[in-house]
Amino acid sequence: MTDTQPTGTQPTGTLLERRNPTVKVALLCAVSLTTLFLFDLSVLAWLWGLGVVGALATTRLGARRLVLAHAPFVAFGVGLVAVNAVTRPGPALVTVLGMDVTRAGLAVGAALALRALLIGVVTVAFLASTPPRELMVSLTRHARLSPRYAYALLAAHRMLTAMPRRWATIRAAQAVRGSGPALPEAGRAVVTLLVGAIRGAERTALALESRGLGSGPRSVWHVVPLTWADGVFAVVVTGVAGAVLAFA
Repeated sequence: MTDTQPTGTQPTGTLLERRNPTVKVALLCAVSLTTLFLFDLSVLAWLWGLGVVGALATTRLGARRLVLAHAPFVAFGVGLVAVNAVTRPGPALVTVLGMDVTRAGLAVGAALALRALLIGVVTVAFLASTPPRELMVSLTRHARLSPRYAYALLAAHRMLTAMPRRWATIRAAQAVRGSGPALPEAGRAVVTLLVGAIRGAERTALALESRGLGSGPRSVWHVVPLTWADGVFAVVVTGVAGAVLAFA
């Protein structure tokens, strides 16, 4: 195996899929850290809107999949608004079930909810456009991450993606044996899934160690390129975000 890419092999796919995974990780972290200091609803709304447009334009998600991916973040955001609305001090706008809903609580809750939606949409776009293998190779080559951690992340990702299939298998086996009360059966399925995941993680760790993971330099086939286009992409994204922060 060599450390060079085969002649004629070029990155393919959508605009975001062609970008270097390490650059995308850096931008994702930058956006997430920046939002920690934002409470302006208009700025957060603009950034979220641009994130939605960018995800639709640069990935293969499509509107339906993006809406479905938003569902957990919307539920989390509703919880943030509800909790902050009744726990933040300030003049009461209305009383619901004996609890005062304050203007400051609604404002902070809405800001936190928009923050969750913004981080959610950029995270979904990142996951939809970044194959785990390319991410692992890029992190080891461009971010200088130890292969010990990079391969562990890859193995963990594959275990997580396999969990829905394992869950379906466990529930099918329970149905074959005969149905009992729904809640106890589901609880036993959760325990079975957890035990299987722990045992699988142990086997994976032993397999990685037996193959000399982290014992020295490793070569790869089909390296992930880092080009000037990735630099342009990073400048454009940071420039647009900076313009929104400055003028929204």
